[in-house]
Amino acid sequence: MYESSVGVFSPYLGNLSDILDLAADHAEARRIDPKVLLRARLYPNMYDLTRQVGEANRHVLLACALLSGAEAPGFADHEPDFSELKARIATVIAFMQGLKPAEIDDTAEKEVIFTFRNGSTRTFTGKSLLLTFSVPQFFFHVTTAYDILRHNGVDLVKKNFLGAPKTA
Repeated sequence: MYESSVGVFSPYLGNLSDILDLAADHAEARRIDPKVLLRARLYPNMYDLTRQVGEANRHVLLACALLSGAEAPGFADHEPDFSELKARIATVIAFMQGLKPAEIDDTAEKEVIFTFRNGSTRTFTGKSLLLTFSVPQFFFHVTTAYDILRHNGVDLVKKNFLGAPKTA
């Protein structure tokens, strides 16, 4: 369970942070107000880039906190810029890497309750939370963030999303 959560989330959040660097560089090189990219979305009823990154972080934090029982860090409620988005990703990675494998590994059958933003809840086992909800949600939001930036001209390729393959 640890490898399927922390082991998956950590490198892809790192890749997302690197992608945000490329987006900030793109905006600076082309004299685009960074807020244009941060507020960009693929469709009017979808979240913008800032919220996509925030949702990726949120799903990681909630999954890891629910599985481990640890208290997840929170973030100020304001519109972050690129550097603050990257700092938030770094905070999430540090939180995950501060968890010990033993805190997560035996949680496959643990009952956890996920609370949605609207206050409604859903009960999962640790395994079902991770594999059928949190990991898919995470990748949806990371992929959408990548797609927003690619759609807006940031020079990205699949390797930016995937990062270096893990060999062990």
